[in-house]
Parts: sequence; structure tokens; C-alpha cells
Amino acid sequence: MIISEIKFNLKDGREAVIRSPRYEDIPGVIDYLWVTAGETDFLIRYPEECTKYTEEAERTLFDNVNSSENEAMLVCIVDGRVAGNCQIVWSRSLKTRHRATVAIALLKEFWNQGIGTKMFSELIRIAEENKNIIQLELDFVEGNSRARALYEKMGFRITGVKPNAIRLKDGTLLNEYSMVREIKR
Repeated sequence: MIISEIKFNLKDGREAVIRSPRYEDIPGVIDYLWVTAGETDFLIRYPEECTKYTEEAERTLFDNVNSSENEAMLVCIVDGRVAGNCQIVWSRSLKTRHRATVAIALLKEFWNQGIGTKMFSELIRIAEENKNIIQLELDFVEGNSRARALYEKMGFRITGVKPNAIRLKDGTLLNEYSMVREIKR
């Protein structure tokens, strides 16, 4: 699904653009994936696991997502750089097409600039325009209070916990929490 450009100003006054990914974004997206993986323990990957992110793989992913009827990916561009991305995916299955999964990540230097709120607003808009979707779902890792605060601000509530779902390199086990946001019809 292709999403048109949405321009907005960050809290610091810089202009940002949210839109569907383009081939020109591939180097920036690969760099963003690598860097974000090392900035926090709250993502599901470590930097050394980013080897699958190649130009060819990203080109295929962009083609698939942009031509899909049941998913959309957005990138946020600030000063010509990929600052973050988000995605929404829903099933075509009759039993589960009322549910959509969302995910988001941002480079740390762009935290607290309003990007997460703007991207989530767009994901919610996409869901609201789909008559089948009545529920958005996401997961977050224990200790990620910033993400939790954003999700709660956007109307999500905790619905469950997966104990010890994440094991860090040092052996620390972290729970993963599931959240849901209902789409009012």
C-alpha cells in the first residue's frame, strides 16, 4: 500500500516527511536498522543480526509492501536521513482480518520530537479506513517505559504478558507485554 507524503514540523522546528519507502531510502534504512539495534535492548535484534538487511532484500521488501493490499510501511525522513519507520499488517484470513499488528522504531537522536505520535496517528488512520479492522495489536519489552507511554497515549492498553520472552546477551530475562487498541466504528 502506497501512502502519500505527510509533511510536518518536529518539536525542534525541522521539517519531516512520512511516506512509503522508496528505493532511494534503502541505504538509509539499512543504516537505521543497524544503528537502532545497538541503541537499545528493547528491539528484537542485535546489530550483528542485521546481516539479512541487504539492498536486494530491502528492494524486495519495499516492492512487496508497497504493492500489498494488507500492509503498509512508512519511513520518516528528516534532513535527508531515515529517522525511523513503522508498519501495519493485517490478515486476509476471514477469522483474523479484523486484527492488525503495528510496530515502530526511531533512531535515538530523533526521540521526543513528535515522530512516534505522528506515525502512530497515520497507522491508526489506515486502520480506521479499513472496514474490517477493529483491533490494533503490538508488543513491547519490559522496561521500555517510553514506548509504553506512547502506546497508552495512542489508546492502547495492556492485555497480556509473555514471561521471559526476551533473553539478553548477559542472560537477563525480560517479559514482553501485549497491547491492544480498539477501533471505534
